[in-house]
Amino acid sequence: MEKKIYLDNAATTKTRPAVVEAMLPYFTENFGNPSSVYEFATQNKKAVDEAREIIAKALGAEIPDIYFTAGGTESDNWAIKETVEAYKAKGNHIITSKIEHHAVLHTCEYLEKHGVEVSYIDVDENGVIKLDELKKAIRPTTILISVMFANNEIGTVQPIKEIGEIAKANGILFHTDAVQAFGQLEIDVNDLNIDMLSASGHKLNGPKGIGFLYIRKGLKLRSFVHGGGQERHRRAGTENVPGIVGFGKAVEIAVETLEARQKKEIELRDYLIKRVLSEIPYVRLNGHKTKRLPNNANFSFQFIEGESLLIMLDMQNICASSGSACTSGSLDPSHVLLAIGLPHEIAHGSLRLTLCEDNTIEEMDYVVEKIKEIVEKLRSMSPLYEDFVKSCNK
Repeated sequence: MEKKIYLDNAATTKTRPAVVEAMLPYFTENFGNPSSVYEFATQNKKAVDEAREIIAKALGAEIPDIYFTAGGTESDNWAIKETVEAYKAKGNHIITSKIEHHAVLHTCEYLEKHGVEVSYIDVDENGVIKLDELKKAIRPTTILISVMFANNEIGTVQPIKEIGEIAKANGILFHTDAVQAFGQLEIDVNDLNIDMLSASGHKLNGPKGIGFLYIRKGLKLRSFVHGGGQERHRRAGTENVPGIVGFGKAVEIAVETLEARQKKEIELRDYLIKRVLSEIPYVRLNGHKTKRLPNNANFSFQFIEGESLLIMLDMQNICASSGSACTSGSLDPSHVLLAIGLPHEIAHGSLRLTLCEDNTIEEMDYVVEKIKEIVEKLRSMSPLYEDFVKSCNK
């Protein structure tokens, strides 16, 4: 197939033409700084406020509680670091999970070097956080629980409502990294008792370099970036007006198309999973079978190296990944796959396919056939697989 098949939408998505169209005037015509006082600039402030309103509505949030950032990583850092700073009089203990994105894990590791105590909660074989362990980890000094809404590698959706209820019952703030979930799943911050939520534009067909942090009214979080009074004195720096406008448009479209996209993506995902599991031996699906993102399929193939599989798929015009784009090139197996109990040798043979509503059944068929060919070829060169076959034939 000459056409490129893109199945790495968890890494980034293509920007919708309607989003680009909405952004363009703010590069060349409406280029004023929204913090300026003259009318030419205040028109841009209105555009920023309109995007803020669209995003707030999508979350069931109050409009002033949305703060624009440069992306999900900044939002995660802001939520965690400034909670520690603002609530240090109460305590210095954070709870998170072992399968968080590195934007959360590395932030927690940094804070540990500065006297903060962090509990990393286990997950089960499907990647679902162990709620009993979470409850037991709570201390009088616990100030924050940070658990991602849905995992970026294996697609498992966490029991967010239950986590929010646990946090609220114990007077603890609850932050969720919803970078993968926002635009893919329905989210209501009030129903789910979410105090802070991170999201990023480029995961839902919006532009790169723009995100937001939802901060519930009344929280004492201070500015994370200093230097100006933008974002109501909580996030300094000239507003990225084109990015904000594009993000707002992308969210507007995502909300309008959510039900139809979910239906199609789930059909494609389940078709892909069924074929792979039934037609390729010694493979497992990673993540929860049903409580997973609509577009996520993550497999582990025994007796092969995932990187070799990716390179050979690329030669067939198929874009895929072995896990988070932020750890691409690492020789270490995925921390997520290790956390769900996979041994190193199986975790190394992982493949993440994340599709979108533009993909087709025909593309899924082509991808499965190519995976079958490549896995068979790689196994034919594997001494481990040869030994395994001999042992089975004894």
